[in-house]
Amino acid sequence: LANKSESYEICFIPDNDYRGFLKRREPEATAELAHGRLVSTSGEVLGEHDGYPFFTVGQRKGLGIATGEPLYVTDIDPATNTVTLGAKEELERTRMYVRRPNFQRFDRLEGELEAVVKIRYKDRGTPATIVMDGERVLVDFHAAVSGIAPGQSAVFYDGDDVIGGGFIDRERPDA
Repeated sequence: LANKSESYEICFIPDNDYRGFLKRREPEATAELAHGRLVSTSGEVLGEHDGYPFFTVGQRKGLGIATGEPLYVTDIDPATNTVTLGAKEELERTRMYVRRPNFQRFDRLEGELEAVVKIRYKDRGTPATIVMDGERVLVDFHAAVSGIAPGQSAVFYDGDDVIGGGFIDRERPDA
C-alpha cells in the first residue's frame, strides 16, 4: 500500500464515473436538469449541457465544447441550471462570504481577525482578514485565490489550530 498512488476518485464510486452514478441513481432529477445553458462570462450562450451537477468550479475537461482556447467553469447557478465558462484568470477572487459560521474559540467573531483560510482538501491556505458581516463572515484574502466554489467548506486557521469555518456562499462581495 505504501507504493500505491493517492486516489482522487469518489470512494463509493469505484469506476469514478460520477455522471453515470447520478444518472442511474436519480434518473428523473438528471433528466429534469438536461438542456442547461453554457454561457461565457460576458453572457454569450456557448451551448447546452446535461445538468449543472455534472460540473465543478475550476473544471476544464469534459465541458462538451471546443473554442480554440482553454475554458474553465467559473460559476454554476443551480437556480437557472446555467454553467458559466471563462479564462483561468476569471477563477481568481480576493474576497468571499462564508455562511453558517461555526467558531471553536468563541461564539461570535468580534472585530477583524487575521487567519489562514483553506477552501479545499490539501490546500496550503491563504492569509486573510476575516470579519463578521451580518450573519456571514467576510473573507478578504491577502492574495487572489482560484476556484472558490460555493457550497464547499472554508476553514479558518491560526497556525495548526482551527479557529472555525463554514460554507462558501454563492453571493459574492463587491471586490
